[in-house]
Amino acid sequence: MVKIRLTRLGDKKSPFYRVVVADSRCPRDGKFIEVLGTYNPLVDPEEIKLDAEKVKAWIGKGAQPTDTARALLEKAGIIEKKPCTKVFKKKETAEVTEA
Repeated sequence: MVKIRLTRLGDKKSPFYRVVVADSRCPRDGKFIEVLGTYNPLVDPEEIKLDAEKVKAWIGKGAQPTDTARALLEKAGIIEKKPCTKVFKKKETAEVTEA
């Protein structure tokens, strides 16, 4: 399965990430197919540089973004936000009556 995910670069305590397309069986910082952009969380505001056309092409080919990559793609406005599928149930409280 092909994933869109982050690979970590940078020194200790100063992370810098590449957004890449990689086989899900490869290690995080290992072999990848193509670089789609970069993400720098240390600057204010966070710097996200992505090639939107490449991202859309890979998603069209069936590449699945990881949760973190999906959040970055949504923040960059490349893909739409995923609708919330969680259903919250109301807790039923049992009434206690004293006899």
